[in-house]
Amino acid sequence: MNSFLSSDLIETDLSSVDGSSLINRDLAATKISQRTWGTYHIAALWIGMSVCIPTYMLASGLIAGGMNWWQALLTVTLGNVIVLIPMVLNAHAGTKYGIPFPVLARASFGTIGSNVPAILRAIVACGWFGIQTWIGGQAFNSMIILHLPEWAVFEWGSAVGFLIFWGMNVYFIVKGTESIKWLEALAAPFLLVMGIALLGWAYVEGGGFGPILSQPSKFETAGDFWNFFIPSLTGMVGFWATLSLNIPDFTRYAKSQRAQIVGQAIGLPPTMALFSFIGVAVTSATVIVFGEAIWDPVVLLSKFENPIIIFLSLLSLVVATLTTNIAANVVSPANDFANLAPKRVSFVRGGLITAVLGIAMMPWKLLSDYGTYIFGWLVGYSGFLGPIAGILIADYFITRKQSLNVKDLYIRGGEYEYSKGFNMKAVLALAAGVFAALIGLLVEEVRFLYDYAWFVGFAVAFVSYVVAMKKPHQ
Repeated sequence: MNSFLSSDLIETDLSSVDGSSLINRDLAATKISQRTWGTYHIAALWIGMSVCIPTYMLASGLIAGGMNWWQALLTVTLGNVIVLIPMVLNAHAGTKYGIPFPVLARASFGTIGSNVPAILRAIVACGWFGIQTWIGGQAFNSMIILHLPEWAVFEWGSAVGFLIFWGMNVYFIVKGTESIKWLEALAAPFLLVMGIALLGWAYVEGGGFGPILSQPSKFETAGDFWNFFIPSLTGMVGFWATLSLNIPDFTRYAKSQRAQIVGQAIGLPPTMALFSFIGVAVTSATVIVFGEAIWDPVVLLSKFENPIIIFLSLLSLVVATLTTNIAANVVSPANDFANLAPKRVSFVRGGLITAVLGIAMMPWKLLSDYGTYIFGWLVGYSGFLGPIAGILIADYFITRKQSLNVKDLYIRGGEYEYSKGFNMKAVLALAAGVFAALIGLLVEEVRFLYDYAWFVGFAVAFVSYVVAMKKPHQ
């Protein structure tokens, strides 16, 4: 434990590998002087990413599926406590060595093979980028309608709002990683205040929490509940399964292991629980106030009468979505795409590729209903990301015992060359994990494996990799 919490940060002189095809400024290990993120910055990062409309929709979707308020809240909270574990473990190497996720993946998958997990992660991030941009664009469109009511009849209004918000994201992509730090630190307190204000509205207008939270569970038997709870829990873990892989992209700027551990612990589960509760309470209050359950907060805010309140609330949603999108869905895929050709693809170019693919993935279909969102999107891709997490953690903590040769991560022919840049043991372990996680989609008798997709994939890949690497590659 003392070794894990060690505040010793390692700086590697990479000047001798500047000519390598595997390095550029964005992928290079950070210097000690660049590691300036303290506990507050890490916590604020998670607060900014957690306070967003998809989080609000998580608990609302669970209620739509039949859970009562405390069952939904428990499911969200438990899922985030679970995913915090791989989050902290994968963050360790980033903090200790200053390396981003795709470079860390070179240790287990090989200098070229690392592109396999990197691209899988990047594709999921593109989907999330599209989802967040679509949501933010609709909020922005509502703000325009608030000031120009005639805009509501414009057929392409939603598309214009979407493109404007897309352009705002691109601006921060071009500005680079450091722009995220001040944006998160500035936005986090503001977002929490706005969320609590919305909760206060629900309490007052709904006649207190009693009537708001009186909706019973719709499950008639314990079996019905568990059949819904298990894949729902997997979906909650899947919600942040992406970040549990690329968290080194951020913790490479952390001051110490303690800063990344404490910052994540106080920033992730409590914020997710709080904002999910806000989603539950506010959505339940809409039944009392408006006579119908309004799950979409953008639609809800448009029903308020005070234009100032509407504007500030919509603005908070836009800021929340922007901070989440830049931090969670741009940094990682930008680095992942750069990993394909470091000398040709910079962070900015990688981010722009993400922005374009995010539109191409048609996010409006992923948000068509809560079933598609939770059981299709979240659970489905967790079957790919769980195995990657299992392999990264097994390699770093079991096979290499937290010791990496950083220079060789940036060169061909070194310790992590394996067979022409690929560690086939890792690739096969990944294939085994993905197969075990997703086979339930094709074979109904083992459907339960898909319901546990992230967990099954993680476990199978972890064990497969450890067994295969009993004699570590030298």
